[in-house]
Amino acid sequence: MDTKLHISYNQIHSLIYGAVARFGLGSTYAPDLMIAIGGGGFIPARILRSFLKAQSGANIPIQAIGLSLYEQLPGMDAETLGTQVAKTQWLNFGGNDTLVSLLGRKILIVDEVDDSRTTLVYAVAELEKDIREQELKAGLQPGESGTEIGVFVVYNKDKPKAGELPAHVMERYFPAATTPDRWLFFPWDCTTDIEEHTRLANMSS
Repeated sequence: MDTKLHISYNQIHSLIYGAVARFGLGSTYAPDLMIAIGGGGFIPARILRSFLKAQSGANIPIQAIGLSLYEQLPGMDAETLGTQVAKTQWLNFGGNDTLVSLLGRKILIVDEVDDSRTTLVYAVAELEKDIREQELKAGLQPGESGTEIGVFVVYNKDKPKAGELPAHVMERYFPAATTPDRWLFFPWDCTTDIEEHTRLANMSS
């Protein structure tokens, strides 16, 4: 049995549209900074920003971070691949080692899929380290800045996870859809005929 699920751009657009309404994104939780995990989080973050702009009239800034779990990188052995996250790119707000303050923000991390949850756990942990650092520099105790972190994924795989997100983050966890554990074939991964990919996606919807 072929467990591959083809997913089209239109289906992703519709899922994100539905999730914004279902979770009250832009009202119940109104992010003022999105952090897209590359490369799968880039297009969903851009689509999501359009829906949020339609509500507030503001363009929410999108920062990109690079985290690699399944990509073979220099110095990475076969045992590490798929189990350890490597940071390939992190936040850069202005160059010259300057950072726009994360303090007091409502941050939304965006990715295409929550599979083992390893990458998301790592991203949240690293981001919270940065927030604590900035709080200390500002003379604040951890948590005093009121910074909030949420997570948006297009698909959550219904499977045991390798790690857990903090409870305060799970309160702002927004999966557009939940799917059994299967191979998700996203349109940006298609390197052949996108029309055929879309046809297969429509057949499996």
